[in-house]
Amino acid sequence: MDLVAHFRREARAFEDAVRRAARAGDAPPVPSCPGWTVTDLTGHLGWVHRFVARIVRDRLQDAPDPTDTAFLDLPADRAAWPDPHHPPTHGPVPASLLDWYADGAVALASLFADRDPGERVWTWTADRTTGFWLWVQTFETAVHRWDAENALGAARPFDAELAAGGVGRFLGTVVPAWRARGQAPPGAGERFGFRRTDAPGDGDLPAAWTVRFDGDAVHCAPGPGPCDVELAGTASDLTLFLWRRLPADRLDAVTGDRGLLERWTALVPTV
Repeated sequence: MDLVAHFRREARAFEDAVRRAARAGDAPPVPSCPGWTVTDLTGHLGWVHRFVARIVRDRLQDAPDPTDTAFLDLPADRAAWPDPHHPPTHGPVPASLLDWYADGAVALASLFADRDPGERVWTWTADRTTGFWLWVQTFETAVHRWDAENALGAARPFDAELAAGGVGRFLGTVVPAWRARGQAPPGAGERFGFRRTDAPGDGDLPAAWTVRFDGDAVHCAPGPGPCDVELAGTASDLTLFLWRRLPADRLDAVTGDRGLLERWTALVPTV
């Protein structure tokens, strides 16, 4: 799967959505990011892209100094730009903010295309590679593209192959990292199943996944298996559920112990 192409496509789609919002006048609120407008969302994603670009470009082995903001390459005139400490930001989306975002996305895509995905760099997970940043930024950009489109009306689903390829990686890589950062409670053997309802019968990607929580350990495996509750939906909808954009009752089906859905939120806290 060409993740760089997916990243570029989602970054352009985000830009297109924000440009539509800019033509509408006052930046619309983002329902899936309470307290933010599209202006705040644009500032956030532009910051993240440049933060990751700094790590990949300089091959950092430790977390960057959060007080050093030179990497942001901010323009001198930032009138009406969002203050991340005081959202929401009302008024029209600043054209200079959108141009700054677009330049950063293009630069990050070029870095990803030029670097070996196996190159060692600092990340916030156990996967300390540039390839992790490519994967997670493709999904962060896709999710925020969905956020921006959702703020304007109907949001398009994710590419089915991209989404299906990301479910297992989210469960096996992001879930343990979120648990550690969010100081989640120990698991007690809870078993969750995830099943695609749009999986082709002869596809190369898994059509199901199972994850079990035992103490601090997370055991994730492709394929169906014994579970206490199963969530079924398209690969796109399962991705939206995992990234906290879609509630379980919007999926195609939930079978088993629905009471465990609240436990999922505790076991996998958003950070």
